Amino acid sequence: MRGEAMLEPCAVMSGTVGYLAPEGFLDELRTELGRAGAAVRAQHGRLLLTDGPAIRAAWAQDVWHDPRELPAPSIKQAAGHLKALQRNWALLPPERHYRRARLIAAQLPHVSFKPLAFPQAPPRAPLGGWTLLQPELMLAAPTTASPFPHGEVAFVEDRTTPPNRAYLKLWEALTVVDVRPQPGELCLDLGAAPGGWTWVLQMLGARVIAVDKAPLDPAIARLPGVEARRDSAFGLRPQHFQAVDWLCSDVVCYPARLLELVRRWLDAGRVRNFVCTLKFQGATDFDTQDAFAAIPGSRLMHLAHNKHELTWVNLEAERAAAGGA
Repeated sequence: MRGEAMLEPCAVMSGTVGYLAPEGFLDELRTELGRAGAAVRAQHGRLLLTDGPAIRAAWAQDVWHDPRELPAPSIKQAAGHLKALQRNWALLPPERHYRRARLIAAQLPHVSFKPLAFPQAPPRAPLGGWTLLQPELMLAAPTTASPFPHGEVAFVEDRTTPPNRAYLKLWEALTVVDVRPQPGELCLDLGAAPGGWTWVLQMLGARVIAVDKAPLDPAIARLPGVEARRDSAFGLRPQHFQAVDWLCSDVVCYPARLLELVRRWLDAGRVRNFVCTLKFQGATDFDTQDAFAAIPGSRLMHLAHNKHELTWVNLEAERAAAGGA
């Protein structure tokens, strides 16, 4: 039919950026955007729309670039509009009209979202995001910041070997930045007990100094290349170490105290790469969050496996590119 063959023009929202909040952290994202001067002009569930340019929002688990409204007068036409923009799409479940959205999604090319087997590399194909605003109106962004649907990284989990589930945060951080410790590199794991992050680093072939006042899980402490030190992460002094390839910290402490520790190691110039968790206890400390983000070469992000916390990654190559090394 003529109506099925013709595609109606879409309404591109020039300069619009969509920020997708993690479940339960919409207020954090809204506050962060406001502090950056990005006024929210529309909200669709967890998705906040602002006028561009895009900013690095730590509390955005994914970012939709150039979203546009597309007519959806029929299931077939709706799918046709999306396929005309690109092949790979992830449906953000709408608050209403979910069944119609699923029917449209069923008409799109299949995209496999199988869990990754770490240390498998992240997908390379670009991914678009879309949702249904009304029965005959979609919102779609041909490009999103994450190659994972809604920024949610799923893994083939190991439910027997690691001593806790904290290992998933480190798996995700290393997957998102697509850089990993190499065999033989020296890693300092602060706040290591019971040993989830130490286990990840050791399985990659790195040498690990695991520091915690509490003991490591015995099975982790016995692994080759692991040295356990019963000490405080905050009592260590950089001058007591030669070059450290990776400083990893999942220490439970206030973010401001972690910032002091990180700055001490940065000033010493003895760490090539950092992966640290900012754990917020009570209200989110946006001032300290901003201080971490301001360090040259930093990436601050909410991972799918984070709770009320952010992961800070600072890589030697990116620090040098930003003029901070």
